[in-house]
Amino acid sequence: MYIIGENIHIISDKVKEALKAKDAKFFQEQAVKQVEAGAQALDLNLGPRKADWEEVFPWIVETVEAVVDVPLSFDSTNLLGIEAGLKKVTKAQPIINSTSAEPERLEKVPLVAKRYNTRLVALTMGKSGIPVAADERVNIAIEQLIPRMLEIDFPISDLIIDPLVLTVSGCQEYCPHLIEAVRTLQYAWDPPPAISVGLSNVSNAVPKENRPLINRVYCVMLMGVGLKMMIADPLDEEQKEAVRIVETRDDSTPVGRLYLKIADHIAAGEEPSFEDVDTADPQQMAIWKTVQILLNKVIYADSYLTQ
Repeated sequence: MYIIGENIHIISDKVKEALKAKDAKFFQEQAVKQVEAGAQALDLNLGPRKADWEEVFPWIVETVEAVVDVPLSFDSTNLLGIEAGLKKVTKAQPIINSTSAEPERLEKVPLVAKRYNTRLVALTMGKSGIPVAADERVNIAIEQLIPRMLEIDFPISDLIIDPLVLTVSGCQEYCPHLIEAVRTLQYAWDPPPAISVGLSNVSNAVPKENRPLINRVYCVMLMGVGLKMMIADPLDEEQKEAVRIVETRDDSTPVGRLYLKIADHIAAGEEPSFEDVDTADPQQMAIWKTVQILLNKVIYADSYLTQ
């Protein structure tokens, strides 16, 4: 699994404070921690920075590149800010996160990606927003995103399609469709572009104590349909263990066997089976209940684990 570390994100109060104070040590420690934990790239989500982008984007690149060598992913709606940051990159091939199929973004962002030889995350979202159905998301990739890349001679090998994870709290019906979109996108082109998701979006607006469980169960399900890249928290040890179990087919523990059976059922286009669950094991029951909300079989509630 190729993990793009998500922890430098403007939504965090600590990141906001460190950015305001230009605390280089904070960002360098965050970068090193994530890379040491297995992140193969780092997402830099600084927000639009409308007032100070000319200074902040170059500064964060120089700060982070001083301590790590991995690709930097620029996650912002401010294209001028992204360009300012790209001009300072001296190490690995960077990533722009992201364009969409909205006409203005699709016109401008891929040209910047080509100019600076970056990889490009492209969202399956059009002018009317994010479609629910898997086939509609795939169609956006086939009919709009990929043709635009071909039009400007942008390498499909540098394209990363993101079919958009939305939260199980409020957008529950999107969760199973996302799984099918990941499955189908692998056959959308030959050779297909990479596919990535923002994994932790699935647990946005969920009580903090339940977020890691939802994230890792969804990760196992998505790995069942072939997911090999995600923006995620590389410091989440239980999530890393779930990834390892699926990647190495480690069936040496009861939970590991359950994860593998879930991934295998999803891979085969089948619903996971309750017969695979040891109902006397609270951990397995929590995993099973999480599968049910992610497949939209049981209505999500914050108290779903106790129901």
